[in-house]
Amino acid sequence: LGRVTRHFDQVIDVHVILSVDKLRQKAECTLHVRGKDLHCESEEADLYAAIDLMVDKLDRQVLKYKSKVSEKSHEALKRRA
Repeated sequence: LGRVTRHFDQVIDVHVILSVDKLRQKAECTLHVRGKDLHCESEEADLYAAIDLMVDKLDRQVLKYKSKVSEKSHEALKRRA
């Protein structure tokens, strides 16, 4: 999850669950940031592939959240001026 914290360093808490169900490997992650919880999960035949896919999804969610937060702060600054 180092890639996620590289893009966004305001992570409060991370909860990761790795599970095996016969031939399906599942990786779930809940990332708690200020004001929101980001959740993603992935399921693959290989656990490492499931983890990589989950981190990719989480990274996209974090970048989207970060852009929304920065847009709100820019709008607030424009209103003050």
